[in-house]
Amino acid sequence: MSNGQRDYNSEFKDSADRKYHYGFDYDVMHPYMLKTFLPFFRAGNLLELGSYKGEFTRRFLPHFSDITCVEASGEAVAEAKEKLGGQVKFIHACFEAVRLPARYDHVVMTHVLEHLDDPVRVLKRINDEWLAEGGRFFLVCPNANAPSRQIAVKMGLIAHNSAVTPAEAKHGHRITYSLDTLERDAVAAGLKVVHRSGIFFKALANFQWDRLLQTDIISKEYLEGCYALGQQYPDLCSSLFLLCEKGP
Repeated sequence: MSNGQRDYNSEFKDSADRKYHYGFDYDVMHPYMLKTFLPFFRAGNLLELGSYKGEFTRRFLPHFSDITCVEASGEAVAEAKEKLGGQVKFIHACFEAVRLPARYDHVVMTHVLEHLDDPVRVLKRINDEWLAEGGRFFLVCPNANAPSRQIAVKMGLIAHNSAVTPAEAKHGHRITYSLDTLERDAVAAGLKVVHRSGIFFKALANFQWDRLLQTDIISKEYLEGCYALGQQYPDLCSSLFLLCEKGP
């Protein structure tokens, strides 16, 4: 999502020591991200920036009839089109260069901003060009201060909370946000932050969650408890959530 020198198809592939997406992402984080967004939805259209293979996009279909997705990986776009057919308009382009035909009442960017070479530049385009008057921008990023990450630091696996690990760098990560740095970039782009929260208290790594989810150790009630605790302690969540509106 920059100058064309990056290979987005390669970045999105699993590596030996890290998957691009885990079952935890699809089975836990996606439902709880949607649950967090739902109270803020209203009538109108939706733009998803970074749709990958359309797994999260699919969850918007019951709520919106007009959905546009912009995705930098041609392989991901092809797979998403195959899954979702004509229900969604897909645009294969980088955020820095794309020209969109409309403004949008809802703009969604989940686990994408940390991949961008110039995040403030893209956030400014959202504010200045793509967000409709009265529209809402839903921004979610992995949290540097998630307990699972802090434990990895104490174990010596990561240098510090906000470090970008070699495995993350292979998948195109450029930064690991905390709540203060995420809001810093949103404000620098001119956006107005109207709500801030976290999504899902998380003390285990994704691969550990994937193993547990295959057992009967984790109940639906436990998942709901982690989600509720995350609302109480947003800085200890797997992901950070900012709801923004168009700034001046």
